[in-house]
Amino acid sequence: MKLSEKTLGGLNPDVGVPKYDRAALRPGIIHIGVGNFHRSHQAVYINELLNAGGDPAWGIQGAGVRQPDVQMREMLSAQDWLFSVVEVDGDNLNASVIGGMMDFLPVDPAANAPVIAAMTNPETKIVSLTITEGGYFVDASTGTFNVNHPDIAADVTSPTHPKTVFGAILAALVIRRTNGTAPFTVMSCDNLPGNGDITRDAVVTMARAIDPDLAHWVQDNVTFPNGMVDRITPATGDRERGMLQSVFGFEDTMPVFCEPFRQWVLEDKFVNGRPALEKVGVTFTGDIHPFEKMKIRMLNGGHAIMAYPSALLGIEFAHEAMATPLIRDFLRKVLTDDVMAFVPDVAGFTPGQYLDSICTRFANPGVADTIRRLCHDGSNRQPKFVIPSVNDNLAGGHTPYGLALSCALWCQYCAGRNDQGDIISDNDPNWAKLHETAIQAQTDARAWLAQDEIYGKLGNDQRFLNAFSSALKSLGTVGTEMTIRSYLRDANKAAG
Repeated sequence: MKLSEKTLGGLNPDVGVPKYDRAALRPGIIHIGVGNFHRSHQAVYINELLNAGGDPAWGIQGAGVRQPDVQMREMLSAQDWLFSVVEVDGDNLNASVIGGMMDFLPVDPAANAPVIAAMTNPETKIVSLTITEGGYFVDASTGTFNVNHPDIAADVTSPTHPKTVFGAILAALVIRRTNGTAPFTVMSCDNLPGNGDITRDAVVTMARAIDPDLAHWVQDNVTFPNGMVDRITPATGDRERGMLQSVFGFEDTMPVFCEPFRQWVLEDKFVNGRPALEKVGVTFTGDIHPFEKMKIRMLNGGHAIMAYPSALLGIEFAHEAMATPLIRDFLRKVLTDDVMAFVPDVAGFTPGQYLDSICTRFANPGVADTIRRLCHDGSNRQPKFVIPSVNDNLAGGHTPYGLALSCALWCQYCAGRNDQGDIISDNDPNWAKLHETAIQAQTDARAWLAQDEIYGKLGNDQRFLNAFSSALKSLGTVGTEMTIRSYLRDANKAAG
């Protein structure tokens, strides 16, 4: 049985289904970037709110600005915009069909006309984003929006036919301003520290390049709440589709498998109303930064710390890595020595408790998160998840040997072969440059840290350069396992 509106009533009674009238939904939210994470996170919260009798004015219209979004739209359209989310805890599976998406706008990468038109609808009150960490055009060397990026420069030149997310948002805001329609809130749901501030910087800086008056109007009238989002959500493959069909008895081309844990913390800054998400577990706070620092530095940073040595050792899945004492001990030691001291307590967690929590979550075999996914896009993730902890250590007079080794492990990974001699294929948007630089770094470690767009001025810090160089040399000489064992032995001696 294929998932559709008509087949909902015939599904296995163990599968949760929408309890609300989907025909009554109205497009209060346009979400750009309808990937697995959005569907396992924001869409689940909205579905639960609607099931609890929430206002149907907060239906979701999906949207995309890239060519790959065309296929996603076609696949979801064939299912009446329905999809399943399966929470996996070991061998236990819990499936629900999510119905809060009422539409997916036609994709027009050349000018984004359909999404711009939809964003001008007065019923649209929130435009939310899951466009990945690399989609914000942030220059790592300055930490600010790169208005000179060719894609952004093209939209500034032709603001009525934009190709980027931010160009489309601005085009819609211009029309709403002209029509006297209240603006919408722009809500980032990406894993970025200060994601709302970063989004505001992008939109305002781009507006200023087009029309300074428009930039002032955006600053005065549009809100960009910061938010922290958390749920481990791996990619979907044939394994997951087959498991859904065999366990629950129906076919879904777009299922999402994820862990049971989820968290969403938001600033309550919505210019044109918002859904009552606090009724379904969302935390609203005036100070988001402690929450996001803990999550981004420990969970996202922890993924990076764990993933690259695992890849070099030929480990395929995160739970297999956590079952390997060497990797588990390395993860805990680096987070304990080099990260936790700069992470504050938050409601519900001390850093130590959070460390225990993420180790349990990483070890969940049911999620089957791949090491390759966790290694992907390091050039965008390292500056946001790892390098801030390095800088805090150095500013406090402490050399973070564990993080230096972690950076060396990423460099070794980008050199393109694991410890068994197997080729590591392209796994980053900037792979060609990373691979060339990693090869060069085997004889000149400075070359790797000289990537200012990733490391900023870290390459000028002799303490970190020495630690990184020593770690990279050891990896090339004795390999990953012996290098990590030496680090753990030396770190434990120092602690003793």
